[in-house]
Amino acid sequence: MLLTILLLIFTVVVLPVITFYFGYIDPSLKDLMFDILFNQMTYVVGGVVAYCFIVGELTKNNSQVDKLWSIVPIYYVWHMTLAGGASDRMVLMAVLATLWGIRLTYNFARRGAYTWKFWEGEEDYRWEVLRNRPGFNKPIVWMIFNLFFICAYQNVLIFLFTTPILTAMGDTPLIWADYLLAALFVGAVVLEYVADQQQWEFQTEKYRRIANGEPLGEYEHGFIRTGLWGIVRHPNYAMEQLVWVLFYLFSVVATGQWLNWSIAGCLLLIILFKGSSDFSEDISAQKYPDYKDYQKKVPRFIPFLKF
Repeated sequence: MLLTILLLIFTVVVLPVITFYFGYIDPSLKDLMFDILFNQMTYVVGGVVAYCFIVGELTKNNSQVDKLWSIVPIYYVWHMTLAGGASDRMVLMAVLATLWGIRLTYNFARRGAYTWKFWEGEEDYRWEVLRNRPGFNKPIVWMIFNLFFICAYQNVLIFLFTTPILTAMGDTPLIWADYLLAALFVGAVVLEYVADQQQWEFQTEKYRRIANGEPLGEYEHGFIRTGLWGIVRHPNYAMEQLVWVLFYLFSVVATGQWLNWSIAGCLLLIILFKGSSDFSEDISAQKYPDYKDYQKKVPRFIPFLKF
């Protein structure tokens, strides 16, 4: 636990501060970048945090951040693009982030996440499991967890993984590396769609058979093990992380620095998905007898790399 806390502090505070003050930033853009980061966006992100916390507490549905996960980044990137001068690289990055957001919003919507009562809809099953665990089953404890982790931490993370777009301010022209990254970004979004589609089709057919009292056959294991899911256990998570690592790499092209202040977002996302997948797999291993064998045979995120 202490190691995790120290890692988070280093990623959120120490690394960005060091790279921000000791890395190169065009002096003519520094004041504008500060204004966008600490004035304009602070109020926006703070408002989103407050909305998610208040609505989550009133409705007892703690998936308000999930509903906005694919939507607010679209606003963030276009706000920063327009405020930052709308360079060609910024516009390209904003278009790519919009493509990602539309795809993920569609996937979330078809699962019943959005209704005309926008504060309702599906809640992530993991929150209910966690609420009932010792240490979290007290209302005051859960309220604090909801405020600081579900609402504040995750919303700040969402904003942070969009901030590489600010490094693209200025008149530096697009080069071949930008187009390569754009192609890889689109490819990752397509693979994420394929993974989600395979999961959707598997779960839909499994529950259809259960509802109709039909033999489960190949669905009796309860979880998908074919297609991309036979290569890695979480292909959708893997592609989600790759998307934002690629987004960060645009900042490497823009600044010429492999390490710059905007790296915090993609690093924190990787840490989050490691913890999130641990929690999901703990639930799956208890629910499905064959899941532990699946864990032994199939890597988590990266093919041929088991961890």
